[in-house]
Amino acid sequence: MSHQTEILNSIGNTPLIKLHRILPDGSARILVKLESHNPTGSMKDRMARAVVAGAVARGALVPNGTVVEYTGGSTGTSLAFVCAALGYRLAIVTSDAFSREKRDHMRALGATVLELPSDGGRTTKELIQRMIAKARELSAAPGSFFADQFHNSDAASGYASLADEVWEQSGQKVDAFVQSVGTAQCITGVASALRDRNPKIHIVAVEPRESPVLSGGAPGAHNIEGVGPGFVPPIWNERLSDEIMQVSTREAKGMARRLAREEALFAGTSTGANVLAASQVAARLGTDHTVVTIACDSGLKYLSTDLYAPV
Repeated sequence: MSHQTEILNSIGNTPLIKLHRILPDGSARILVKLESHNPTGSMKDRMARAVVAGAVARGALVPNGTVVEYTGGSTGTSLAFVCAALGYRLAIVTSDAFSREKRDHMRALGATVLELPSDGGRTTKELIQRMIAKARELSAAPGSFFADQFHNSDAASGYASLADEVWEQSGQKVDAFVQSVGTAQCITGVASALRDRNPKIHIVAVEPRESPVLSGGAPGAHNIEGVGPGFVPPIWNERLSDEIMQVSTREAKGMARRLAREEALFAGTSTGANVLAASQVAARLGTDHTVVTIACDSGLKYLSTDLYAPV
């Protein structure tokens, strides 16, 4: 086995743990998939491996070629990990709206990183569109492959393994699945695979209350990194979810802090949003039901932000 294959095989097979302290009596059990146990500390490792493998198989990414992508940080870090393992160059377009840890991690893994200025450190539709446009411009260079995570057909398939693991680790009992929406690739890949196993499963999509575009609202600025781009993702299908829940940045950060203190689960803001929504679903379903959600990444990615700043 080559080093490259060995290091990429460390992706996946992450733990699924039960929450104990944040739920009131009478709630369904909540199981959280700890995607922070992937090599870069993010679920996006699964997607990045699938995207690069798909591009190589199609001949879209040539030997000594360059992958180009726009990213809030986790996708870029995961692509940097995969590209470093396989010997490809990587050019990233990101922004100061996203944590310094993510930007530093990408550079440490060898990526060239271009940072665009944000509106006060917040995620906005205009920022994401500028990042996409710049990445598309850079991808015109010879030998470049534009990963384009919002449109890439290989991305959702990278999460099929996550669904397989959830199903087996839960004892083949999942009544509801809750996940925040960025590109919609993760919820698409996991929900479709879980529905094959349990057609009655309740799928819940989570979005920022400040930017409720999936619910038909207007885009707005927020600070839940990695989700809520301010427009409906191109692959989004409204039949994909049974319910859309909104969580504010303040609520998501509050739950992330509670998870660290009360459950020893150290994660980012999107995980806080996921668990808050999952707790509301669990309270509705009641005992003898199982709700699964995802700890999308590690809290180590956010130590430079106000998420875990001393109060």
